Amino acid sequence: MRILVVGGSGLVGFHVAEVLRERGHAVTSVARSAAPGVDHRLDVGSASAEQMRPLLAGHDGVVFAARTDEQRPLRRPIHPAFHRDMVEPVVRLFGAARDEGLTRGVIMGSYYTYFDRLHPQWRLPERHVYVRCRLEQAREARVAAGPGLPVAVLELPFVFGRAGDRLPNWAPALDRWVKSRSPLVAPPGGTAATSARRVAEVAADALEHGDGQDIPVADENLTWSQLITRAAAAAGRPRRAVRLPSVAVRASLKLGGALQALGGRETGTNLTYLADLLLADLFIEPASGQPLDQAIRETF
Repeated sequence: MRILVVGGSGLVGFHVAEVLRERGHAVTSVARSAAPGVDHRLDVGSASAEQMRPLLAGHDGVVFAARTDEQRPLRRPIHPAFHRDMVEPVVRLFGAARDEGLTRGVIMGSYYTYFDRLHPQWRLPERHVYVRCRLEQAREARVAAGPGLPVAVLELPFVFGRAGDRLPNWAPALDRWVKSRSPLVAPPGGTAATSARRVAEVAADALEHGDGQDIPVADENLTWSQLITRAAAAAGRPRRAVRLPSVAVRASLKLGGALQALGGRETGTNLTYLADLLLADLFIEPASGQPLDQAIRETF
C-alpha cells in the first residue's frame, strides 16, 4: 500500500512510517515543520481540503498522528479552540481522503474515550473538554470519511520511546524531576502504558486489515508509583516514589482548578476533576504483556 502519515515529525508518526516501510509499504510523511524523514511541509491544522487533496492523491490510506497538548491553559470557553485544533482538521482531511478514493485510515486518539465507554458515570466529556473533543474527533472524522473509508481510532495511554530527539511531550518535565533532588511522590491509582513502536505496529495492522474499529492499546498496567520509580531508575537516579494521600491530591488539584477559574482559564483536562482520574486505575485489559523496559530507557 501507499500511506500518507500526517504528523510524521512526531514520535508516533516517525515510528508508524518506519514500521510501514519495514513491511514493504510506501510512505509519504507530512508535518508542519521540517524534520528528518518528512517529505512535505504542510500545517494540516490550517490547510483547506483543497490543499490536502494533492498530497492524498494516489494513496491507499492516511494516518493522523498530530499531537495535542491537553494541559495548556486557555481562556474560557476553551471548547472552540480545542475543536479547531483537534476536530476540524480531521474532518477536512478525511473528507478530502474520501474524495480522493482512499480506502483506510487511522487516527491516534486517547484512552479516555475507552474509559468513557467503560464508565459513562464518570461523565468525562462533560467534565473535560479534551475528552469531549476526542469523541467528536472520532465521530466527525468517520462521518466525513463515509462508509468506503473505514477509520480506526487507536486509544493511546502513556507512550514511551524515542526517535532521534523526538520524545513524548510529557517526558522532558518528568526527566528533569526524577533527576533532581526533589522527593518523588505519586498519587494512588495508575495508568496503562505502551511504546511508540507498539503503537506503530497496531496502526500498521489496522491499515492492512482495513479496520474501522476503536482499538485500545496497552503493553503494561502500572501504578503511578511504579511508573515514576522506573523512570527514575532509567534516568540514572534510582529511588522509590512515595505515595501521596488521596485527600492531598484532591485538595491540591481542586485548588489549582479554582485558581485557574478565577483567572478565567482552563485546561483540556479540568484540574477540578483531574483527581478522579489520577486516583483511579486507568488500566486497559488485556494488556499485551510486552515489557516496556527498553522503551522507558530510551525515553530517559
